[in-house]
Amino acid sequence: MREVEKQLEVLPTREIASKSWADYGKLYVAENDDEAAAISDDYAPEHLELHVSNPDFYFDRLKNYGSLFIGEETTVAYGDKSIGTNHILPTSRSARYTGGVWVGKFLKTVTYQRMTPKASIEIGAVTARQCDVERMHAHAITARVRVDRYSEIKNTPT
Repeated sequence: MREVEKQLEVLPTREIASKSWADYGKLYVAENDDEAAAISDDYAPEHLELHVSNPDFYFDRLKNYGSLFIGEETTVAYGDKSIGTNHILPTSRSARYTGGVWVGKFLKTVTYQRMTPKASIEIGAVTARQCDVERMHAHAITARVRVDRYSEIKNTPT
């Protein structure tokens, strides 16, 4: 807290920054590195600077951040202004489920599925049961139709 207060005293935007800190600032104290990593991943910060003696521990464990700045030598300003990493980052804890905007966000991604008759028999039975549990009866019917259809073909003498 002393360091925050010290920084706010000399910051050219101290009036706005002080209000922001008063309204939204948080200070967490962790008992150990594992707890610190868990707190950080839950908070999912937009920018995360690691000022720790064991940055590899955190680099290996942290998953929820917009952009990570490793070590005292690496400041957020570098990433925002000059070293080329993304500056359009997830805010409001959304780093829990998405990353920053990058070229891949503008690429169309499509998926497909293809089953064999034998696989459709096996998967269809499981799918039908799951759909019944979820009360998605029309989906269950489409699975059962295939199980029945392909079971008949499988059992038809050639």
